[in-house]
Amino acid sequence: MLEMRSASIKMHPKMAADNTNTVPSQSALALVQEYIAMQKITPFLWFDGQAEDAARFYVSVFKNSRIVAMTRYGDAGPGPIGSVMTVTFEISGVEFVALNAGPQFTFSPATSFVVNCDNQAEVDHYWEKLSAGGKIIECGWLTDKFGVTWQIVPVVLLKLIHDKDPARAQRVMKAMMKMKKLIIKDLEQAAAEK
Repeated sequence: MLEMRSASIKMHPKMAADNTNTVPSQSALALVQEYIAMQKITPFLWFDGQAEDAARFYVSVFKNSRIVAMTRYGDAGPGPIGSVMTVTFEISGVEFVALNAGPQFTFSPATSFVVNCDNQAEVDHYWEKLSAGGKIIECGWLTDKFGVTWQIVPVVLLKLIHDKDPARAQRVMKAMMKMKKLIIKDLEQAAAEK
């Protein structure tokens, strides 16, 4: 439930009650609550003052993505009055919440988001955008400039590593283990070798 006494809410323009987009109407709050109730599990990401920047970055990278709502700290804190507390955003139909809560916790590769790519152009797009300013790991993994870890994976990889021929699947796995960004033609070539 949204605490109206300690936080003001900046809504998506379609849900805003007025031109300032800072005070929602009861119908706007009902829309947010209905929207939140639709998704059973929501990734909740803890940032140290970068929640809005991160959310805006992610919606710029992925198609069919948008900022849904923002809440701001009020006089109850703990953040500075008026600063962004949470940003609810959607990436390709999946809702996320970004929270500005301080430096106490950080991200690690122990938790990552998989981006399933239909072709090499998609792999290249997401790899380029998400790795910019971040850290390239290996096997299609990277950490973005905000510390969030992503796996950029062509969907054909799953088909290849689950091949009925175990030798074929192992060749693909060995090829993948040598890569940073996954290259579909190289994975398919490894599968085709005898």
